[in-house]
Parts: sequence; structure tokens; C-alpha cells
Amino acid sequence: MAAKRKSRRAFGRIRKLPSGRFQARYPGPDGVLRAADQTFATTTDADRWLARKRIEMEEGRWLDPAEGRTTVRDWSARWLTAVSPQLKHKTQASYRSLINSLIVPALGDRELSSLRPITIVEWVGAMKTRGLSASRIRQAYRVLSQIMRAAVDNEMIGQTPCRGVKLPRMPQTEPHILTPMEASRIVRSATKPHDLLISLLAYAGLRVGEAFALRRADIDVSGGLVLVDENLAEANGTLVFDTPKSHQKRVLRIGPSLAARIGRHLETLSGGEDALLFVTPGGKPLRYNQWRKAYFDPAVATAGLTDVTPHDLRASHGTWVADRYGVMTAAHRLGHSNASVTTRHYARPVAGRDEQVAEASDFWLNGHDHKRTDRGPEDDDGSTSV
Repeated sequence: MAAKRKSRRAFGRIRKLPSGRFQARYPGPDGVLRAADQTFATTTDADRWLARKRIEMEEGRWLDPAEGRTTVRDWSARWLTAVSPQLKHKTQASYRSLINSLIVPALGDRELSSLRPITIVEWVGAMKTRGLSASRIRQAYRVLSQIMRAAVDNEMIGQTPCRGVKLPRMPQTEPHILTPMEASRIVRSATKPHDLLISLLAYAGLRVGEAFALRRADIDVSGGLVLVDENLAEANGTLVFDTPKSHQKRVLRIGPSLAARIGRHLETLSGGEDALLFVTPGGKPLRYNQWRKAYFDPAVATAGLTDVTPHDLRASHGTWVADRYGVMTAAHRLGHSNASVTTRHYARPVAGRDEQVAEASDFWLNGHDHKRTDRGPEDDDGSTSV
């Protein structure tokens, strides 16, 4: 009987402890003898554990237990250092803030292998109890998910604990879609040269940071072209020039009248080709909150409008273009690599279009071609500046 038991245990070793329980040990792929993370009541139980461990090694599923004992704090720091070169400065700052303020304080001392889905559920619940916004909680969870996925990919743990976790829903907020005439009123109400900046948001669909980062060299006045290849972002109070979001550089055509007005503005600028188009009175790059309070919000109020953000102008532009010229054209102008982003976040139905479709459908039903008599949104103020 003893010989048979030894044959079945050709892999690993079992010894009886003073407590009467049994310890199983096995050689890893590196030859190092490792003990099981538990003891067993019988040698049969220990044998079964060793058999499973041997199968894991034969199938390439074995993980070094020492790797799983790495703390969340240490692995998060290593992960962030590794991925930072591929991230924008603002994203780096955001990830670091989430790790330092929400992930490490709650989970930093935990070993990677000790985390379970219930651990993450409890963590999410605690953040919700503290009153954190749904957006902040979801951001923290996404970063932790990336950290844990990287641990799986590096064979530190078998599977991520970030699975099956119900996250708080984001409040449904719709952008304020303006008519071209309303946007024009804001432009006319703004002080110079910020009226041009606002025009670029409304009639070229630029992000605010992209407009802030425009330089003399980015403008081709005669061709009516704008090169969008930089974005000015603020990360932890520091202004950083970077590539546009999702690295979507693009060349946009603008209307002749807007191009001419920008050309006249360029004549007033000092400096060379790198000179920024829009700066503070002291010649410094613009900061979003200060610019909005000093120039944008007063223009909105003077135009007789409320609840309008700079981003609403970009969303409005996307809606106008998608309605008249198609989603793909809107996606290009907005700098989206995927048109689904355009339809999900920017393009919105234009009032009255459903009735026009119904009217056209009636013509088609009766075998007639329907001639469009409606005016596109760009006709509302007599311009074609999109």
C-alpha cells in the first residue's frame, strides 16, 4: 500500500505536521520547492491538491504564488510607470490622482491574489456612501480594472476581480443644441478676438483646448484651412500642450468670411509662426475656467441665452453637419475616429425633421419623388460657415 501511494505521488512531497495535518510541497518550473497555501486533513486531500497543481503546470496555467502576494500599492505604482509614456499628460495626472486618492487608501495594502469581486463591490459601495459622483467612481473603477487586467496579463493572478461589478449610473445629460442663429448671437456678443475663438467652436467644431492651442502656422487664410494638431489641457494646475484627444489630428475647411476675419486678426499678432492666436491680456496661454468666466459666459448672457457651455457649441456643430451632410462628415470635423462616438455624444435630431421625413415618405408611397423644400440649418442665418 505504501509503495502504491508513493507511485501516485511521483510529483511533490507530503509530510505530517505536529498538528496532525498534512503539508504538501511541490517543485515549480524553476525547481524551487513551494509549500501549498493550506494544510490538509488527510494525505488523500493533499494528493489531490498536488495533482491539480501538476496539471496547472503541464497546461501552462501555473502562477507563481509570490507574484500574487504583491500589494496593490506596489503593482499600481509599477503599472503607472510602465504605461505613462503612452498616456497624455492630463490622463497621467488623472490616473495618478485616482490611484493615490481612491485606490491605494482603500486597497493598497491588499495582496493582488486576495482580491475578489466582493472586495471590489464593497469598495465601490464605500465610495458611493461617501457621496462621490458616479463619474468619479466609474473613473476609479476603470483605472483599477486596467491595473488588475495587467496583473492577469503578467501572470500574477489568474483572473481579475473587476468582474460582475454593478457601477452607479451616470446621470443622463443632453447637450444644449443651439440653432445657428443662436450661436451667431453669442459670437456677435463676444469681445474681440474671443468672438473668433467662439466662432471656431460653433462653426468648425473645435474642442476648447484645440482652439486655445491654435498657432499662426496652423492657419491657411487663402485656402480657408485650419490645421488641428495640438490641444492645450490643464493637469493639476499646470498647462500642457499635447496632441488632440485620441490623437486625431485633422485639417478643417472654414467659411471664407471666418477665414478673412482670422486673417485680419493674424496681422495684429506679434511673434513668429508659433505665436498663439488667443492669449490672456498678459500674453499667456488661456485657462478654461478663467476664459469662460471672463469672456464666454458674458457673451452668452448678452445674447439672451442661458445654460450654454463652450462644449454645447461643438455638439451643436456636430448636429448641424450630421443632419445636413451625414454622420461621417461630422465625425471628421469633430475629430472622431469612429462615427459611433459622434452619434452617441454629439449628433442629435433636429426639430421638425421627423415631420419632413413623414411628408417625403407619403410622396414615395404614392410613387412620386419628393423635392426637398426645407432649408438646412446653415441657411438660418444666411451663411454657410460650417
